[in-house]
Amino acid sequence: MTKCAVILPTYNERENIESLIKDIFDVSSKNGLHISIIVVDDNSPDGTGDLVSKLAQKKHKNKLYLIARERKLGLGTAHIAGFKFALDKGYDYIITMDADFSHSPKYLPEMINKMGSCDICIGSRYVYGGGTKNCSYGRKILSKGAKYLIHKMTGLKARDCTNAFRCYKQVVLKKIEINNIHSNGYSFLIEMLFLCQSQGFKIREIPIIFENRKLGASKISRKEIIKGIKSLLRLALKRIF
Repeated sequence: MTKCAVILPTYNERENIESLIKDIFDVSSKNGLHISIIVVDDNSPDGTGDLVSKLAQKKHKNKLYLIARERKLGLGTAHIAGFKFALDKGYDYIITMDADFSHSPKYLPEMINKMGSCDICIGSRYVYGGGTKNCSYGRKILSKGAKYLIHKMTGLKARDCTNAFRCYKQVVLKKIEINNIHSNGYSFLIEMLFLCQSQGFKIREIPIIFENRKLGASKISRKEIIKGIKSLLRLALKRIF
């Protein structure tokens, strides 16, 4: 039996989280999968963490877990906290997803099935069959510009390097020194992939349609973009030297 954990970093996702948890467990049940969910909440003012705690106690005991953090610490450290929890619990595959329905749970069976031929699988907007929905023109330009810079500066081979919808084998997270990752926020995703490729792990992609959130507010800010550029420069230098 292959045990899978889905990590959902959250900050003010009360409008989405209950439905997303239900959909993930429905997909798991219908496809004979063994999926647990780990929510990493950064003390959301809207009560996301409290809601998840109640769901874990009343509906999904021993399948839904909450890591409640004291303040907003960022996407990268949320992933690391989830990784450590999942490794301690002995999960075989560890999946990361956004908590705003940008990543549909319907892709989970295909992603998990693909792990028989790779070490990391990415839900990709940029392979044949993939794409975006309800994204503004500015968002698309930003995403494609980032894609171009990332490939030029880091040498990453994956088509979609900034999507958080990924599945990792346990061995990957044990070998990568996740405590030494300097990036936080969305640039964490780039550095994580950079380290995976540097270690020689096999990376595959499956097509997904990335759908811009319908409820709640986007977490991407100008500050986040600046941090990402700085991380790219650091990785580019690391690649050279």
